[in-house]
Amino acid sequence: MRTAKQRSAPAQHITRTYQRRTGTDPAQLVVHVLAHGLPVVTANTVAELRSRLWKPKFDRYISLEQRHALLHDLEACAYWAEVSPALRQQTFSRDPDDDAFIHVALASQARWLVTGGDNLLVLADTLPFAIVKPAQALRQLSQPDFIR
Repeated sequence: MRTAKQRSAPAQHITRTYQRRTGTDPAQLVVHVLAHGLPVVTANTVAELRSRLWKPKFDRYISLEQRHALLHDLEACAYWAEVSPALRQQTFSRDPDDDAFIHVALASQARWLVTGGDNLLVLADTLPFAIVKPAQALRQLSQPDFIR
């Protein structure tokens, strides 16, 4: 797994793209993850992100050109987790599309899953990792006793 010191050029590009949008919690979180960690994805989670990122509600946050670059660069710098067929068959959320995020969190032994989606947030007490909103994640990351 790549460490923060081994960040790729795409990770640095994503960081620069989002640093211009650091007024939003998701943007600040992306900058932090790329500076100190590594995003974990699967083909299913990238496909879900790809399908959502084109919605008009994101127009005020990020241009179409920047969305293309973000997706390209995320695919280049992320850690691609393997989800077993048995895990892939399990359902957790009332929205089947959200299960892909739970699968990758379980497969990668993540401590957190960060989301703004209510379908995932309601599952917070049922899984072996925290499910938090971007603002909550930022607050936890800013605590002096947070272990990276």
